[in-house]
Amino acid sequence: MMNPTKSEILNLVIRLAFVSVATFWSAKWIINQLDPTNKSKKKAKETAMKQLKRMNCDKNLDNLNEYEIMIASHIVNPQDINVTWEDIAGFDDIVQDLRETVILPIQRKDLLTDSALTTAPKGVLLHGPPGCGKTLIAKATAHEAGTFFINLDVSLLTDKWYGESQKLARAVFSLAVKLQPCIIFIDEIDSFLRARTTSDHEATAMMKAQFMSLWDGLITDPNCTVIVMGATNRPQDLDKAILRRMPSTFYVSMPHIVQRKQILSLILDNEPVADDVDIDAIAKSSEGFSGSDLRELCRSAAVFRLRDYLRQKISTNINRSRNNSEGEVFHDALRPITMDDLKYALNKMRQSKIECGTLAASRIELD
Repeated sequence: MMNPTKSEILNLVIRLAFVSVATFWSAKWIINQLDPTNKSKKKAKETAMKQLKRMNCDKNLDNLNEYEIMIASHIVNPQDINVTWEDIAGFDDIVQDLRETVILPIQRKDLLTDSALTTAPKGVLLHGPPGCGKTLIAKATAHEAGTFFINLDVSLLTDKWYGESQKLARAVFSLAVKLQPCIIFIDEIDSFLRARTTSDHEATAMMKAQFMSLWDGLITDPNCTVIVMGATNRPQDLDKAILRRMPSTFYVSMPHIVQRKQILSLILDNEPVADDVDIDAIAKSSEGFSGSDLRELCRSAAVFRLRDYLRQKISTNINRSRNNSEGEVFHDALRPITMDDLKYALNKMRQSKIECGTLAASRIELD
């Protein structure tokens, strides 16, 4: 048997290398096509790059991995948040505290370099009854601070593949560190970081442990400006280790009469309102109503105008020809919101809340 020549060996090596490379890329392409999350990853990458480009981000984000790109698709531009402090009424003390403890250390970091005690907190918790403006306050904080804002969807961190949730949790913090200053907001944080029990699934327990471990890394780095902000209606369900990592807590309570008056004044400020509207009386009679309830009350009262307009449309169409024949100008417009509209909406909402069990039956009635 003849020994192969050098040229034959070289040709064989080249052919084997070519076949190996072709096999590798073919297998990789097939795996990507079989990956059920392939399309969502591509879409997330396009969304993330588009958003970062719109924000004129000067960070070096070319080396983002696929998990960081998935999280980056949930970045919110602070300029796109149309909520400011002016849109929040009745919680001036909370707004002032957030300005001093969260926004000032971020915006004027140069003034606070001589003390480690004046840095921004690594965790902020907004808790209180539902509908009182916790999410609204978080959005206004991100807008006023001008920081990157990651609106973290908890479902994004859940994956059917083992170990993927931990990688996504790590990507949340690694991306936030690259974007700092940055706020990570988790709405209904109790559904994600509730107290750990022996009945927790292994993957869920590992994801919680990973999240808290990475969070501790932020606490030990005083130069890192990443804030985890959470909102919940059930702070008692949170893990004690999470409460320790959120030293700045703000209780957003159910508005009292003065706050309800301020909220109603803000809501009706740019609305057509009749002279007979008594905001003091509405505020006094709406005890137990949250800020969200008050907004819905005013919305319902405004819709009543449209109802009356539709009822009178036939008669006004008949009168239109008569008025025009007499040389009068007919104005086809909605009437302003009256006190009767607000009374009707208030009584209707109160009855609904009583039947749902969210309001006690003994409340002040409007005449």
